[in-house]
Amino acid sequence: MKEKLSKQNWFIITLFCFIGGIAWNTENMYFNTFIYNSVYGDASATAIAGAMAPTTAVSRMVALSAIAAVLTTFVMGTLSDKLKNRRLFISVGYILWGLVTAMFGFITKENTALLFNLSDEVKILTATVWFVILMDIVMTFMGSTSNDAAFQAWVTDITTARQRALVETLLSVTGTISSFAVTGIGSFAQAGKLSYQTFFMVLGLSVTVCGVAGLFLIKDPPRMIQKTEKNSSYWADLFYGFRPSVIKENPRLYLALAAFGLAVVAFQVFYPYLLVYIQYVVIPENGGAENLLRPSVIITAVIVIAVLLACIVTVLKKSSKNKGIFLAPCTAVMTLGLLLLSTSTNIHLILICVVPVVLGNSIINILLGAAVKDFIPEGKAGLFQGIRMIFVVLIPMVVGPVLGDMACRNAAATYTNEFGAQTIVPSKEMFFVAGIVCAFALIPLFFLNKKGFDIETNETTDCEVAL
Repeated sequence: MKEKLSKQNWFIITLFCFIGGIAWNTENMYFNTFIYNSVYGDASATAIAGAMAPTTAVSRMVALSAIAAVLTTFVMGTLSDKLKNRRLFISVGYILWGLVTAMFGFITKENTALLFNLSDEVKILTATVWFVILMDIVMTFMGSTSNDAAFQAWVTDITTARQRALVETLLSVTGTISSFAVTGIGSFAQAGKLSYQTFFMVLGLSVTVCGVAGLFLIKDPPRMIQKTEKNSSYWADLFYGFRPSVIKENPRLYLALAAFGLAVVAFQVFYPYLLVYIQYVVIPENGGAENLLRPSVIITAVIVIAVLLACIVTVLKKSSKNKGIFLAPCTAVMTLGLLLLSTSTNIHLILICVVPVVLGNSIINILLGAAVKDFIPEGKAGLFQGIRMIFVVLIPMVVGPVLGDMACRNAAATYTNEFGAQTIVPSKEMFFVAGIVCAFALIPLFFLNKKGFDIETNETTDCEVAL
């Protein structure tokens, strides 16, 4: 097997990761601000008092989306294995994913009232919130079919153990860049300078165009076609990863997933509320948006970015031969950064604490993401995507936001909208809870390090990765 990916495959990985990241970050970051700023932003005190709290709405939306994502990945990942056609699942899924995203801009309280013939403002607000949640579930089905179930399995199919750390690095960096791109555009929507309708429309159509391109660019690897078992039943494959015998045969896979899952739970405690926290807590408590452009803040931000990039590059170079040495320290560093973030809303301290949090999270995502792919049995990538989703999506996105909601509601920080209605906003206490959860990831990492990360490769010579 050639230890080389074709230039076309590198391009496909980069393109679909970047565009998929745009869709996921739009959902994970800006559906939450959409609920706060558009759905709840101009609601009356009576409507807000009679409906669920916005932090609770966000928590429920994230949890239900996670459940939909995992169920979808189980069903569609296994189906893509049986049909041996990841290209179709990826491409058509991206096309529909983008169209659903573009539709979000048309969800308003006015349209909801007309659609369901409602006049009571409490019912209108409640129905609008649930309509957003329902559409988010539909969007998640499309995204999980194309990205989580098919694209992730396709990447596993075309790579070898030696390539995956580099590929995971590319996926992580590209995903980060896509989040910056979404944040840059989304900041205008969050500030009211760009309508949410335009915002969702532009980003959604970019995902659809990418899906159309995939119909012509993506090829299914011969290895997937040759290695897929022909005699196994769909229902047996669907629950393959739950078999006690499979768990016993692959202990390192499940330990890696457990550590990965706990780290992602910690991240999800605060991530769904992060932009709202910045808008309604950090910016006001630092004297407004204008004060964030002070020379001292800009210099601090530049130094932080430089240090962060240098640290990530250095750690990745050092960890290429031994993932275990760096995973536990990076997890501890991330824990420390989260605990420090819970102590202050000062912008300088926040920027400094970003280094250990982002560094730890990036290394964990890259190294454990690569390890999970390494530990998946050859030819069964699609069968394990649902298991992966339970650990890195379902549990984190159900448990994390609930813990964050509890921390925010306990702190009882509020802001007053233009109608004089008080609404609960996220508080810095959510970072303390996230730090505690992150520390627990050290337990499965300890046992995983004892078993080691080395992979015995049984490379065949009759098929090639480079397509």
